[in-house]
Amino acid sequence: MAKTTKRHCALCGREEAEVGLMLQGLQGCVCGDCVERSYEVLQEAGVATPVRKKAAQPDINLGQVPKPREMKEYLDQYVIGQDTAKRYLSVSVYNHYKRLAQETASGREVNDADIEKSNIIMVGATGTGKTLLARTIAHLLDVPFSIVDATVFTEAGYVGEDVESILSRLLQAADYDVARAQRGIVFIDEIDKIARKSDNPSITRDVSGEGVQQGLLKLLEGSVVNVPPKGGRKHPDQDYVQVDTRNILFICGGAFDGIEARIAQRLNMHTIGYDNVRQAKRIDPKNLMRYIDPTDLKSFGLIPEIIGRLPVLTYLQPLDREALHRILTEPRNSLVKQYEKLFAMDGVTLTFAPEALDFVVDKAVEYKLGARGLRSIMESIMTDAMFEMPSSGKNTFEVTADYARREYERNGHEVA
Repeated sequence: MAKTTKRHCALCGREEAEVGLMLQGLQGCVCGDCVERSYEVLQEAGVATPVRKKAAQPDINLGQVPKPREMKEYLDQYVIGQDTAKRYLSVSVYNHYKRLAQETASGREVNDADIEKSNIIMVGATGTGKTLLARTIAHLLDVPFSIVDATVFTEAGYVGEDVESILSRLLQAADYDVARAQRGIVFIDEIDKIARKSDNPSITRDVSGEGVQQGLLKLLEGSVVNVPPKGGRKHPDQDYVQVDTRNILFICGGAFDGIEARIAQRLNMHTIGYDNVRQAKRIDPKNLMRYIDPTDLKSFGLIPEIIGRLPVLTYLQPLDREALHRILTEPRNSLVKQYEKLFAMDGVTLTFAPEALDFVVDKAVEYKLGARGLRSIMESIMTDAMFEMPSSGKNTFEVTADYARREYERNGHEVA
């Protein structure tokens, strides 16, 4: 009768009965304890990278997430007008949380329909509130939020930043909590600046245009990305953090300067016929942005693949005189309230004459800079008062129309 040979570890010599696991190789066996110790030695030598355990993510309680109407009411406190954009943003964010709730649901059925991502693209002129909307909704939801500028990105291998640095900034906002960052919100500003330079795909490199759009595809769609935690370029010897972008909500914004001409061209494509005359009467020529659709983004220079990954398209209306006046005074963080608080901290009661605010609004309309232009105009008017009043000993100060006009002119601006 043949003698049975007992298996033993080739490294420590212990038999199979003495260890919990024995791995069989071509020339011998290795026990589980020796495998584990070998891995620790490789880690200490810097040869093997640590195994990152997947962080446990708590379940999403939809009952604690604000409803779309509640989100819009919160946005109304900080952003004047733009009701259409607020509604689209509120619904998309709420559906995003429904998607997260489905991902973490323990009793989910196998044949349940998968909810896809609701990435958003907002189109509107500068100063209409795109960045403010995204920042305000992130503040309401208390999730990691980062703002990135698309103009700094280049195709991999060229001078500039890789698209993965988007996630580096989100990680920093989440205090390097990967699980929390994977449920954050990223606002990509100036998305129109990476438009394709020509209508046809180029045979040469478009390193800051179409190449960047191609790099963004995997982030928007959802994939596991190796992210340099401290940002910067990628290096072979650099440690990476793996971030899953499937549950990150991406909000893109851009002015798309000149897209109104493309919209007008599309709306007036057929100029013959009675029906077209009636349609032309229904079109508002002062607000062509409301008629935007994905074909206009494609003609502007966004590739079809990236348009498909931004399914929610909304617009922001240009700000008229009434809206600018309300922005000055009504929101919680309005400019008038900010200046009143600055003066109150020095014991000075600040008031604005209605005519002075009318002057500021008139100049903002003249320069066509939107709400962003209001701040620069107010700074030109208020700088001298903020310099003198803390030392004057006075406890009241009123900004009149004559004072606003004189200070604005004194700071090098022409007054009509």
